[in-house]
This record gives sequence, C-alpha cells and structure tokens, in this order.
Amino acid sequence: MTGSLIDGWGRCRSVARVGAVDAGTEGEVLAGGLMNAGSVVKVGDVVRRPSPPQVGAIHSLLRGLAVHGFDGVPAPLGVGSDGREELRFVPGKVPVPPFPDWALSDEALASVGLLLRGFHDASAAVPVDRAVSWPVGAADPEGGTMLCHNDVCPENVVFRDGRAVALIDFDLAAPGRPIWDLVMTARYWVPMVPPESAAVKWRSDLDPVARLRLLVDAYGLPRREWSAVVPVLQTINEVLRRFVAGLIADGHEEMRQAHEELGGWQRWDRVDRWVAGFSWI
Repeated sequence: MTGSLIDGWGRCRSVARVGAVDAGTEGEVLAGGLMNAGSVVKVGDVVRRPSPPQVGAIHSLLRGLAVHGFDGVPAPLGVGSDGREELRFVPGKVPVPPFPDWALSDEALASVGLLLRGFHDASAAVPVDRAVSWPVGAADPEGGTMLCHNDVCPENVVFRDGRAVALIDFDLAAPGRPIWDLVMTARYWVPMVPPESAAVKWRSDLDPVARLRLLVDAYGLPRREWSAVVPVLQTINEVLRRFVAGLIADGHEEMRQAHEELGGWQRWDRVDRWVAGFSWI
C-alpha cells in the first residue's frame, strides 16, 4: 500500500501484492508503486511502509471507522521504532493492470459502490482533525465535513470472492464531499475516459454510460444529484492536472516518465474533450 499518484487518464500508482522477496529486505515486498517501490513489505500479517506526515490522523480515522461499524480498512498497529507505519494486512486480491475480467464485471463494480457508501456513512461520523495539514493534491477544493479517500482506484481495493471488501492506501485522504469521492472512484472504475484510453488498462468495449449508472445506483446517489457528476469530474481532472504538473516541476522522475510514456498532456487534453461531451442522463 502506498499513496497514489494520478494522471489524467486514470493511471493510479499504488502497491500491489506480489510474491517476490527483495534481497536484503525483511519480509515479502509489496510492489507496483512509483514512490515507495521496494520499500513496502509484509512481515507475517503486518504491512510496514513509509509513514505519511499525517500518519497519526490516518490511524485515528481507521480506528474511528471500526468504532462506527466499518471494517473494510486495514487495522492500524502504530509506528515502528524506525518511523515506519504498521498496518494489519488485509487478505484478498487486488486488481493490477491490465485488469482481469473479474475486476471489470458488473458485480465487482456494484460491490465497489456499496463499499464506498459504507465507508462514507462511517466516515461522516468520525470527527475531522482540523489541526492536520491534510494533503491537497487530490482533495476537494470545496472541502467538507468528512474525510474522503480520494484514491479508490482498482489497485487500492481488496476483493474476496469477486466482491470488494476493503479500501487500502489512505495517504491522499482529506476533507471533502461524498460526491467528490464517488466521482473520483467512477473516474477509475467506469473508467471515465475515451475507449482508446480505456484499452490501456481496462477494455475498449466497456460501456461508460451503463457502468456509471450501475456505480451510482449501487452507491445510492440520489437522482437529483446525477447532474453534478460531470461538472465534478471536470474539476477533478483540473485538480489532478495541477497535482501532476507540480510533481513533474519538482523533479519527480517516476511521474515524469509515466506521464511521457502514456502520452503526456495531449492525452489529458483528449480525456478533457471526451468528458466535456459525455452525456449519460
């Protein structure tokens, strides 16, 4: 698990489970990321990873979710003497690109909507620590009274028996509106990109209209709020474009390489044009 880096066509950097053990590293390396690749390990049933600055507040959130009946997150175990975050490993499957057919099924998508709604219902009851400098890279610019995950991409959802059961990687969590988190989730899971972009990690034959309706129905978004989805998505893409541009300007080499390999800003522009013309209600 790590915090994600996100580009304009739904590339989500997170850590996936693999079976390799890196020489000199104690435990099973959980690989797949840009930022923390090779530094997140599973030792027994404990995941040890670099701590984000707001690790204490994240652990408070995770504990608060459990108190309010939501168990679909890793149990926080604290911070080790070396400063690394420690979490209870969540068993199951995490989809990684190219995503397998089971992860693209209607059943999987509906279960993601249900899981997100359960998370939001519990998160709304957990007080937000306003003294914390929550990350702004993927955060709702309007803010909010609850903590959103902000990064529910396939690589950050754990499945068992084809059903989403847990969210991992809360590094980008920040105060926001539920619809922001839902549309961010749709961006990755529908996905909200043109077919040629979907073919990169998903499949080009996926029906974005049907899948978006399925997701918001499973989540329980009131019909009166459906008209807000596309405008929120446009704002999300603007926010994430600035986020990625800032990382590249700051010399983040992994992001620069991923950005260039997947088409650079021209691909972001194509996604923006597609979203502007997207009609689903």
